[in-house]
Amino acid sequence: MDNSIRRGSTEMIAAMLISGTIGWFVLVSGQPVLDVVFWRCVFGAATLLVVCAALGFLKPHVIGRTAFLLAVVSGVAIVGNWVLLFASYSRASIAIGTAVYNVQPFMLVGLAAVFLGEKITVPKLFWLSLAFAGMLAIVSAHGSDQGSGSEYLLGIALALGAALLYAVAALIIKRLSGTPPHLIALIQVCTGILLLAPWANVEGLPKETGALASLLTLGMVHTGLMYVLLYSAIQRLPTALTGALSFVYPIAAILVDWVAFGHRLAPLQWLGVALILVAAAGMQQGWWFRSARVAVKE
Repeated sequence: MDNSIRRGSTEMIAAMLISGTIGWFVLVSGQPVLDVVFWRCVFGAATLLVVCAALGFLKPHVIGRTAFLLAVVSGVAIVGNWVLLFASYSRASIAIGTAVYNVQPFMLVGLAAVFLGEKITVPKLFWLSLAFAGMLAIVSAHGSDQGSGSEYLLGIALALGAALLYAVAALIIKRLSGTPPHLIALIQVCTGILLLAPWANVEGLPKETGALASLLTLGMVHTGLMYVLLYSAIQRLPTALTGALSFVYPIAAILVDWVAFGHRLAPLQWLGVALILVAAAGMQQGWWFRSARVAVKE
């Protein structure tokens, strides 16, 4: 294996494992969702500011006015994404919220078809249908661990909203090719600070050691360090390998939810999670059925 591929794979796996523990830190912090996202943005901005300064991304003319405005709009979507996803954890569980959140590639396909004129092919429709079947399986079954039915469905709706906002942000970021991704991330979290300051409790950090440590970790590790690892990996790895390794994230989140909080999925929920992950993998990897005639010729 090429050293660059090996390093990129290690960085990608580390980034996804870090992402998989986000829900645990959000719940352990015990803070309102808006406060959690606000302080994540504050500590994330401090970390990314140092990174961008070290890499020379804070120099004039690195980003134009249009690109800056697009980065700000994507920041609004990303921050909204965090708020909705974090709110889903306490209602539908980390495992279910994360699984449902992974339908975002299909939302991106739909948005690209509407706004960029990209065609929706038969394979894409198949994987979309499979993911939808997985969604139905998850929605139709929930155990006592997830609380009341209305709260559970609200958690799923919040995760779907988070996925939609992520797809919107990804669509915008497609237009920012050539802009340093670490700088984009810095602009996004700074946007989050300004956006949430009127609503979050900005008077002071929580005094509890556990809550403070959780917020610091979410900002410095899950935002600053994770972005550095993720973007470095993306630059080194082929797209197919990047997509394949991204599924470490939901698997890690499901395991964390089980070990830390004892949330066990019902059989029908496991089926739904599996269908969504297989469909997302099929979409990203370009899997499709080939005819016997083509197989023979090869």
